[in-house]
Amino acid sequence: MKKTFITLTLILTGFTLVFGQAKKPTLMVVPSDVWCNTNGYMMEFDNQGTKIKIPDYKRAMQENADLLLVIASINDMMAERGFPLKNMESAIKTLESNAAEDNMRMSKDGASVAENPIDMLKKVAKADIIIQMTWTVNQTGPKKAITFILQGLDAYTDKQIAGANGTGAPSFSAEVPVLLKEAVTAHIDNFTGSLQSHFEDMFANGREIIVRIQLWDGGEFDGDLETEMGPDDEELGTIIEDWMADNTVKGRFSTTDATETMMLFEQVRIDLYNAKGRAQDARRFVKGLSKVLKNEPYLIPNKVVMKGLGRATIILGGK
Repeated sequence: MKKTFITLTLILTGFTLVFGQAKKPTLMVVPSDVWCNTNGYMMEFDNQGTKIKIPDYKRAMQENADLLLVIASINDMMAERGFPLKNMESAIKTLESNAAEDNMRMSKDGASVAENPIDMLKKVAKADIIIQMTWTVNQTGPKKAITFILQGLDAYTDKQIAGANGTGAPSFSAEVPVLLKEAVTAHIDNFTGSLQSHFEDMFANGREIIVRIQLWDGGEFDGDLETEMGPDDEELGTIIEDWMADNTVKGRFSTTDATETMMLFEQVRIDLYNAKGRAQDARRFVKGLSKVLKNEPYLIPNKVVMKGLGRATIILGGK
């Protein structure tokens, strides 16, 4: 009886350790595009000849003291609830230290694929979820109130997975962070609950990414995705789809588009951690497919190109 009791105690202790130490998603708080645009903190990004406006986080943080205080306030509230945070300012500094490297990924024959600077920032920060913050200060006589919007975005897919908004009670306080904290407090637990539910779904069903297959124009591969290859003379596209089915969580992915020169896989579910217990992103996942295609019996040279954490492209026919 005593042995049975000890065994049961050990089992219950194991359950407590597993569930009591559930992993939390890592977060990074950033000002929203709307806030940056309203306050004049935007810059132009040249995406292969097309001008695109993106937030200038660095200048916003250098010139707007309220922004630093607001981010610090949200960081404190999330940390109190056990959510680890990535510091945007530190991520920007890390990104700048790599500025000597080209913004373009190039093949050896000169072809290139652009990467958005915001995607680069996400890749450096390696946060699971980005919290976008928008706020405005409303003044009525001597009193001020703050209206806020919080959006929790999956850093890999940019899908919104949590949200909160509201307006705080009017106050004589002139400090934006104080007003913000008062306004957000009533909503923060529901917000973090949604974030945690999303993360638990990822544990159970995998993280969602996007994978694209392309061919270099005039590359070293003398074929296309309809070329029959391997011991079973299967079309290359079918071989790739079979690999996806074997290596995704519960075989979950969608072939959104497929032609003789490209394939697009969306809603691709991958494990959060690989067999070695290391965090897995789109790059680590597609490296497995890249290796299979490079080796016997296919011998197709290829290059992996990343956009952020959750979008990976394998370009067949060269480096």
